[in-house]
Amino acid sequence: MSKKVLAIYYSQSGQMGDIIDCFTAPLAGPDITVEKVRIRPAEEYVFPWTGERFYSMMPDCVLGATTELAPFTLRESSYDLIIFGYQPWFLYPSIPSNSILQHPAFKAVLKNTPVVTISGARNMWLNAFEGVKKLLTDAGGMLVGNIALVDRHPNVISFVTIFHWILGGKKDRYLNIFPKPGVSDADITHTKLFGELLLPYLHSNHWEDLQEDLMRHKAVELKYPLWLLETTAVPTYVKWARFIAKKKKRGFWLAAFKYYILFALFIAAPILLIIDAVFIKPFSSRRIKEKKQYYLALNS
Repeated sequence: MSKKVLAIYYSQSGQMGDIIDCFTAPLAGPDITVEKVRIRPAEEYVFPWTGERFYSMMPDCVLGATTELAPFTLRESSYDLIIFGYQPWFLYPSIPSNSILQHPAFKAVLKNTPVVTISGARNMWLNAFEGVKKLLTDAGGMLVGNIALVDRHPNVISFVTIFHWILGGKKDRYLNIFPKPGVSDADITHTKLFGELLLPYLHSNHWEDLQEDLMRHKAVELKYPLWLLETTAVPTYVKWARFIAKKKKRGFWLAAFKYYILFALFIAAPILLIIDAVFIKPFSSRRIKEKKQYYLALNS
């Protein structure tokens, strides 16, 4: 019997589209139909961004806002597998991604359907994945696999290059010195391997060992310093978002948030990592190991 796969995603720059194309390439065949649906907002986000416009997204994104989506059609009423591609914005699922997850047409095909999530992030994806996981579970989807693609360069380097990309619109080397921003071409191409790993699970419809298989092939990796910085930042982002959302004139406070991020990245983060390395991490190995397993696997 032919298998039906839905790969649904939002992509502003085109990166997630490239990821989905590579990831699903091994699935295409006479016995598998892959339906790829790129979702678009009814009012498109202009790319490249301006700095002001980019930071204006923060309160709504962090507080889980949705936006109206342009009409889209799903050819089938049910699928054997759904692949959901998304990207984090401000440590949360992007507004369009959040909107897909709560759209009635998508929720209608989610119930009791195996879902594999695949994200493309600068380097912090844990909190966004938690949000995606909750919305999928609430809609009745069965999360069976997760792949997290990131920019592998150091945190400060990727911060510089991502802003070169989103403000300039070109995924090239800033000043011909810095590396290319975003998920590397090699890592995007490598997702074909993950597609190949999916095949026997899709044919058998037994998904229990898929995430372990993906983890063995490094589909999900964690760097403790980034994990620590992200989990520390999330509560602060929420406070900023709630505070700014109450303001009629947000410009000043959004600018203040921008400078807070710079302060946190270049001053607070190094101090936090030093304190943790000396006073906390050496005495928390068991807790760290348990939490790492939680994030790498699909535990609720």
